[in-house]
Amino acid sequence: MRSIKFLVVSLMTALFVMACGGMAMAEPSGKLIIFHAGSLAVPFAEMEKVFEKKYPAVDVQREAGGSTKMARLIAEVGKPADIMASADYVVIDKTLIPKFATWNVRFATNQMVLCYTNKSKFANEITGDNWYDILEREGVVWGHSDPNLDPCGYRSLMVLQLAEKFYGIPGLYQKLIDNRPMKNVRPKSVELISLLQSGNMDYAWEYLSVAVQHELKFVTLDKHLNLSDYKLTPFYKQAVVEVSGKKPGTTINRVGKSITYGITMLDQAPNKEAAEAFLAYMFAPDGGLKVLEDLGQPPFSPVRVSSKEVVAKMPKGLAPLVEVRN
Repeated sequence: MRSIKFLVVSLMTALFVMACGGMAMAEPSGKLIIFHAGSLAVPFAEMEKVFEKKYPAVDVQREAGGSTKMARLIAEVGKPADIMASADYVVIDKTLIPKFATWNVRFATNQMVLCYTNKSKFANEITGDNWYDILEREGVVWGHSDPNLDPCGYRSLMVLQLAEKFYGIPGLYQKLIDNRPMKNVRPKSVELISLLQSGNMDYAWEYLSVAVQHELKFVTLDKHLNLSDYKLTPFYKQAVVEVSGKKPGTTINRVGKSITYGITMLDQAPNKEAAEAFLAYMFAPDGGLKVLEDLGQPPFSPVRVSSKEVVAKMPKGLAPLVEVRN
């Protein structure tokens, strides 16, 4: 009798293990919608390729644009998305949390550079010491992205404000802006690349990773200006840019700080299983983080969250991949 009971229990245990194993082995499938910053277009295209090869039943569908614009498409227009990756983690905090998302992971940094080509006026003269003199010259066409839609846009203006303070030149910011017509302000920073390459623009503000990925020439700036060093955040805070708020007719201030990218999974993600699998791949040192590093964008490894409370809100499969660090 005991042997029969033992056999039954053993059989039930085996079936349970097989069932659990089958659940664990079940692969994600279906459409995975990712909204992301335009500056992440190249690395995310590479991640998509690798991820879809690993999970062929998943169809990654990406939409790129200015981070503020993309977050507002979710929060204000109601467009469905599984994942949102922003060039400024603050955009997720301000626009999506707590109504549309509950956590935010910081995964990479960057720095501001001034891009140009061999066709650019004074290309043989410009340096990290005289760039602002070049941008002031008559006939020089330069631009940046829209600060109301794209973090690269308000960071470009922050660089100019900080330059006035760093070099001790009163009025420098306004002189530079006066030499940049509004037609040179584009919705997202990557749109400026085609203008540079065609010779219709001489200089454009971009992230270093974008410059590297598109093989553009660029001027490297002092750390006090390029927003790359978190230790200089007290200096960066002197730059304040007013941008449009959530409601029409309102404004908010973006205060200077070091560049930090953020990513989240939306609470109402249509395909949470695929989203979690993608983020697990992206947070892996030999996965998405390596892609970022290879393409000129320094990742945080491990990726970071601000507190243990944030970790507790994350899917259990992702929690071990993050580090609590302010």
